[in-house]
Amino acid sequence: MTDIFSLRDDTPVSELPVSIEEFLGGNATAVRIEVGEDTRQLLPYLDRIALVEVSFPAFTDGRGYSAARILREAGYNAELRAQGDVLLDQIRYMHRCGFDSFAPEKPLKADQVDAVLKRFDAVYQSSMDGQNPVWNLRHGG
Repeated sequence: MTDIFSLRDDTPVSELPVSIEEFLGGNATAVRIEVGEDTRQLLPYLDRIALVEVSFPAFTDGRGYSAARILREAGYNAELRAQGDVLLDQIRYMHRCGFDSFAPEKPLKADQVDAVLKRFDAVYQSSMDGQNPVWNLRHGG
C-alpha cells in the first residue's frame, strides 16, 4: 500500500475505497473516483462518506482538481485524497482545491511539503482555501 501523507488533524481513513458503482449499490464509506467519472453522483451521499479518493493516473491530467472543488463546494468536509501521479510541486494547488490527504506513487517528505505550502504568501485565484487573492487586496478587499 502507498504511504498516506495527510494535512488533516485526524487519522487517515484506512478503509479501502470502492468504485462509484459499488458505493451506490452498497454501504461503503470510502469511494474512489476514476478519471472521467461524474463526481456529482456522490452529492446526495456526502454525509455518509468518510473518504473520497481521486485518481491521478498522470500528473498532466487535471480533472481531479475539478472533482475536489465540486465536493468541497457541495459541503463535503471529510477526507479528500489525491492518489497516483501526485508531484510535490502540485501539492499546494491540490490543497487549495480541497485535497487534504495524498497517496502519491513516490513518498513525500514532510519538510518538503511544508516548504511548498509556505513558499508563497500571495495567491492570484480564488479557491476553496479562503485565501484572499492579491487582485482583490489591491482593490480594497
